[in-house]
Amino acid sequence: MLVRLTSPPDTVGSGKPAGSRRGTAAGDFSVVYEEHVWQVYGFFAYRLRTRADAEDLTQQTFERALRAWRRFDPARGTALTWLMAIARNLLIDHVRADRSARQRPLDEAREGADPALVLTDTPDLGLAPDLEQALRVLDGRDRELLALRYGADLTGREIADLTGLTLANVQQILSRALRRLRAGLEGPSGAERTRAGGT
Repeated sequence: MLVRLTSPPDTVGSGKPAGSRRGTAAGDFSVVYEEHVWQVYGFFAYRLRTRADAEDLTQQTFERALRAWRRFDPARGTALTWLMAIARNLLIDHVRADRSARQRPLDEAREGADPALVLTDTPDLGLAPDLEQALRVLDGRDRELLALRYGADLTGREIADLTGLTLANVQQILSRALRRLRAGLEGPSGAERTRAGGT
């Protein structure tokens, strides 16, 4: 479950002193939270397999952001771009930790798995099953850019700034990824048309 967080930051996402917007500084972080929580969650929903993981990492993103709020510099980027940088780092850490957890000695695996630790291949994010299946076919970079664009609702320019890619490269990757995604959703006939160059 997501929680509402507040903090007395020095500045707001607009770059104005905190006291000049909404009268007090106490609610400014909560404004950022309210404006961007579903974009951060959407990014994780596109990238992770369970709703619980997406919620946990969304909460961790805002916890880290709250602790670092005084260091946020609106001259360097928007609050959303800053949040998404935090989210990407958390996702990388999560994936690394998840891979480590799956690598157990064979002796331990044979002794019988704890049912609470058994990983399931069934996604539980609220995504349509056919969309989840089509997303699985995409490589990590394609899925990340789609998650940033459609899950986090970032613009092409914001994605380029966040990832270090050029805007043209971001647009090209998104275009190709969307064609592959569409082909996956349409089934074998859509995949054949996409390979042939049609839409």
